[in-house]
Amino acid sequence: MAAFATHRWTRCQAELSVLPAPKTQVDSGESPVIPTRLTAALGIEQPVLLAPMDKVADARLASAVSAAGGLGLLGGGYCDREWLDEQLASVSRRVGCGFITWCLARNPELLDVALDHDPAAVFLSFGDPMPFADRIHDSGVPLLCQVCTVEEARRALDAGARVLVAQGGEAGGHGTGTRSTLTLVPELADLLAARSPDTLLVASGGVADGRGLAAALCLGADGVLMGSRLWASTEAAVSAAAQRRALASSGDDTVRQSVYDIVRAVDWPSHYTGRVLRNDFVRQWHGHEQKMREDLPRLQEVFKNAKDNDDYSIGNVIVGEAIGLIDELEPVKAIIDRVVREASSILVPT
Repeated sequence: MAAFATHRWTRCQAELSVLPAPKTQVDSGESPVIPTRLTAALGIEQPVLLAPMDKVADARLASAVSAAGGLGLLGGGYCDREWLDEQLASVSRRVGCGFITWCLARNPELLDVALDHDPAAVFLSFGDPMPFADRIHDSGVPLLCQVCTVEEARRALDAGARVLVAQGGEAGGHGTGTRSTLTLVPELADLLAARSPDTLLVASGGVADGRGLAAALCLGADGVLMGSRLWASTEAAVSAAAQRRALASSGDDTVRQSVYDIVRAVDWPSHYTGRVLRNDFVRQWHGHEQKMREDLPRLQEVFKNAKDNDDYSIGNVIVGEAIGLIDELEPVKAIIDRVVREASSILVPT
């Protein structure tokens, strides 16, 4: 199967060979670009997608990513009709919309709200995409499916996904946490080369700089999905206190857990966990979930007060292992330009 991945990388090399040397681009004042099959398929300039982080990826952040040449995806995970309609009406650039699939199954009308705004893409994660696939295909909107395993990838292909997003366990937020980006991406690249060579592949989890983008392309991906790096941007809808706490942390300070699902009364299927910053609340209750449930009303009040007061020794900070690669807040355009410039210098050295 190695030959299949090599074929995908050879195509990537051919696309990259048309680029001017990165130093020339910088000297001329031009922003570097990395054209791939993903950029061509989605009509974007850079092979960078915004992770549709719940409420963090709002109209402002999603629009900023699209304006910088990537594709912004609104975080419609736990949203209601009012929020989604408002955000889609407020964007200043064309964006896509992301849903948590098992949540969407409970409020399927939200898909119609999104499609009424002609989004650039619909992104489904964590659940069976099949019940929604025909509606999305009939609208002419590309279907992107985030997958955590090979089995999920096969199901997404059966649903006609245009793009598979391979999420490794390094990622912040929810996932199965069973695979790493480094091995899942090339395995899925081989699968696609053998079964569905026109389906595109995006790497997610642990990508925060140009090294990550270059590595993803070398592994056979057509682009990357970034969460934590864009979470730490000036446009993100994130508490400044949460961002300060995260920037003082490393990847070692993150952990996969379910205590925040319990205290927020969000009934995620049991095989999913969420990566967050470790704090006093997690240290106290991770591994003691049953005792936590027995004291839930009090703990929910404690959690609410902490969130209201920006107390992140208790409140959740949802970031991935890549937080250790980030040391400052920056505007989205500066982030994406630098990531692409770094990757270009690795892939097309002067």
